[in-house]
Amino acid sequence: MIQRLLFDHPHMVGETYFEHMRASLTTAGRLGIAAGACLVHAIVPGLCTTTGSSAILKLHGEIYPRRFDQPTL
Repeated sequence: MIQRLLFDHPHMVGETYFEHMRASLTTAGRLGIAAGACLVHAIVPGLCTTTGSSAILKLHGEIYPRRFDQPTL
């Protein structure tokens, strides 16, 4: 069970557990920054007009090619 939860997915995408952790935390940080920009934009529409959507598109371009057809939990 521990093997499946912690190591199978990173192995399937060609990463170690810690490489996958670093990549996931980096993505989470970038999404957090994009979310903050969207929040600023919601309050002051003239600010951060493309920051959130640009971040999403960039992340999609980086992550989508690495996707594999995998079951999710």
